[in-house]
Amino acid sequence: MEKISMENLGRMSVADYKTRPKLPLVLVLDNVRSGLNVGSIFRTADAFALEKILLCGITAQPPHREILKTALGSTDSVEWAYFANATEAVHALKNEGYEVFAIEQTTKKIWLQDFSLQKEKRCAFVLGNEVEGVDTEVLALCDGVLEIPQFGTKHSLNVAVAAGIVVWEFVRKLGV
Repeated sequence: MEKISMENLGRMSVADYKTRPKLPLVLVLDNVRSGLNVGSIFRTADAFALEKILLCGITAQPPHREILKTALGSTDSVEWAYFANATEAVHALKNEGYEVFAIEQTTKKIWLQDFSLQKEKRCAFVLGNEVEGVDTEVLALCDGVLEIPQFGTKHSLNVAVAAGIVVWEFVRKLGV
């Protein structure tokens, strides 16, 4: 067994990436305070060819030193937009026909593994602040809440890790 070299990975150019079909998923970052987390989420969005990322509230925007450190150039390939707050972003997405789900822990939730993807619909996942989670006003606007099962003592995941998990489950259910 040999690792594949960087030259043999067959990476596409940013220009080619921008024209390729994207998966029908948008990530909404609701007041994510760490630029390092934002950069990691950009890399995940690039890796899975997501439609775009919406940065809301205090969430840092490129070109931000911490974002660029972990994004490794994916801020050039992934489409993104800024909204003053996540409620505006959710309203805009719903007006465009997206189903919007918060990634959060609530009394009314769907376990991530039980989430049924409607392939004819576009989805958006809202990921919240590292301490406060998704704002309650935003939760009220969502079509549902997805929760990642956890079995340890913390019941808390880093927001970038949570993003990777829910994006992978979305891709898996999409059958890509």
